[in-house]
Amino acid sequence: MALLRGKLWSERKCFSMENLARDIPPVTEIIEGKVYLMSPRPRMGHNFTASNIYRIFANYLAGKPCKAIADGSDVFLDNENRYVPDVMIVCDRSKIHRDGIHGAPDLVVEVLSPSTTKNDRGAKMLHYAAAGVKEYWIVTPIGKTVEVYRNQDGRFFLDAVYTDYDDWELAHMDDDERADVHMEIPVLLYEDFYVRVKDVFDDIDDFT
Repeated sequence: MALLRGKLWSERKCFSMENLARDIPPVTEIIEGKVYLMSPRPRMGHNFTASNIYRIFANYLAGKPCKAIADGSDVFLDNENRYVPDVMIVCDRSKIHRDGIHGAPDLVVEVLSPSTTKNDRGAKMLHYAAAGVKEYWIVTPIGKTVEVYRNQDGRFFLDAVYTDYDDWELAHMDDDERADVHMEIPVLLYEDFYVRVKDVFDDIDDFT
């Protein structure tokens, strides 16, 4: 009887897990009218980087009108484009609905993965700009770089590239090279909003 109970419990558990997997809808994006299944779950370095950025944004914006939003929320730009950014900031609260963001966020962050690079640098970047996103960050965990793009007349232009250098790299630079290294990223939305580059990539070395 004990064996039978174990068998029945095992079968019931397997059945329930199959149902659970079947009931969870896949995460998708719509890019220029075409549905894309989101890539396999990213590496932990990707997750830690996105989490670091969200935490920095949320801490600064606490009590302010703008809202930091983490990965998992849909952005409905138009009928042909629905994206799921890694992190974003939305200042117009009327754009925040139960099912996601309707309209352009003010700032969007995409943390690159090999399978997403083409779209993050291509169609999505173009449509974010055209929709009115003011600032766009492309973050590369492996190279520890943050590319900051600013919107000018519906197009993104590269404003600066920020790199988290190791101490030994800084030690081998000459004075002019070190002078060109910027340790903080100014965020366009607030005059006193600066993000330390090192904080973006905090504790990711073992996981990229």
